[in-house]
Amino acid sequence: MEIVKISDSDKTKYMELLLIADEQVSMIEKYLYRGDMFALCDDDVKAICIVTQEQTGVYEIKNIVTVPEYQRKGYGQHLISFIADYYKKSGNELYVGTGDNPMILHFYEKCGFEKSHIVKNFFIDNYDHPMYENGQQLVDMIYLKRHL
Repeated sequence: MEIVKISDSDKTKYMELLLIADEQVSMIEKYLYRGDMFALCDDDVKAICIVTQEQTGVYEIKNIVTVPEYQRKGYGQHLISFIADYYKKSGNELYVGTGDNPMILHFYEKCGFEKSHIVKNFFIDNYDHPMYENGQQLVDMIYLKRHL
């Protein structure tokens, strides 16, 4: 298993996979080229993520997704652990934002994140269509943070 940094010229090759975690291309394009993309590979790509620097010492996971057939095998946790180690040299906080989904919130808490703040109506204000997860419409963005 290895984690590789993806060059800007290769990032669009992963758009279909990125759309699993963020289902609107125009939203992905807002952070795709201002962030670092990493791929966790184990024979083939198992998970990818994009991390942006939001201010000095503050980073945010903008998109993290595990290929559906490889979910629940620890690849996402492994990638987050790598990201935390990678950015602790230059930062002190790592954020991630998600919808109000107990299963996903629990996953991030298992990865060392704690709830930070909420951006009201984020999904309504920023997406051109209603977003749903497990049959529930996403409205607010829940931010979690992890100290590096």
